[in-house]
Amino acid sequence: MKLAIASDHAGYPLKEALIPHLKCLGYEVADLGTDSPDIPVDYPDFAAKASREVIAGRAERAIVVCGSGVGACVAANKIKGIRAGLCHDTYSAHQGVEHDDINVLCLGARIIGRALAFEIASAFAGARFSGEDRHRRRVDKINDLEKGI
Repeated sequence: MKLAIASDHAGYPLKEALIPHLKCLGYEVADLGTDSPDIPVDYPDFAAKASREVIAGRAERAIVVCGSGVGACVAANKIKGIRAGLCHDTYSAHQGVEHDDINVLCLGARIIGRALAFEIASAFAGARFSGEDRHRRRVDKINDLEKGI
């Protein structure tokens, strides 16, 4: 599976730690920046960049890291077709994929530590949408909301 990953300056150190971890698990990882923790950048730019890789089909899923994860999640969810989840525990990360078909994981680098981030990212990347009727029906309703229906 190919994953896109991006962060703002606050998320940079965690993003840099996640990349080799994910590669070690066998995932192909596209690093979309930022390239420094020292130059302030805006999280919406990087959330959009990673989300657009998913929409374009160049990545199956994406991970976006900012200070709290909240801003990145809000920004990613503004991209049509993105279902981003802010997850700071493994259950939400895999359940968000299995039940809600989330395709972008948002993490808060100032909220969780490296070891937990590794576990959460692994749970997210390893999960699959169940496709059960009840979950498909609910995702369809989310898609209708996006269409303004």
